Amino acid sequence: MARRPRDYQPRSNPSRYPSASPSESKFNYGTIALFGGIFVLGIGVGIGFSSTASFDPQNVASREVIDKSVPNAEFCVQYGTSAIVTDVRVFTTLNPFSVFVTQPAMQPGCVLRRANMTLLEQQRLITSDQVRECRNRMNTFGFTGSLESKPDIACVYPNEAAGNLFLNPAGSVNPRSETDDF
Repeated sequence: MARRPRDYQPRSNPSRYPSASPSESKFNYGTIALFGGIFVLGIGVGIGFSSTASFDPQNVASREVIDKSVPNAEFCVQYGTSAIVTDVRVFTTLNPFSVFVTQPAMQPGCVLRRANMTLLEQQRLITSDQVRECRNRMNTFGFTGSLESKPDIACVYPNEAAGNLFLNPAGSVNPRSETDDF
């Protein structure tokens, strides 16, 4: 057998894809951690700047703000639900056909559950005839203003034809909750 020259290096089994050693990587774990931290911090700062939730009366950001704004809030939460009442008048002319709308007036109000309609009668705020007429039409009562000082009470009906498009977007199959029935 022949001797190998001194400068001879044995051939290793070359692979198709040369592997890079960990020290040759462009990013090490410290750099990746730094970029990850900057990314998370950026998201946090972005959320902080875009969040405009304030709980002053000028910005109604939650149901709790409405609940606290209603006169007789404890009564309303116990026997019904708080609401934003919008008063608007619509004028329609026929010749020429046009529709005119007044500026809406918004105020806090309360809608009672059908089972609790008689509470207003017990406080002598409505008559038994008004309760019977409203109940016969499967309606309930809503009011604005304090119950102690001449509230504006009206027989209201649930408009289920409109629905809540925020809860059931187009294409969703979420069933309607049983607790929404008033």
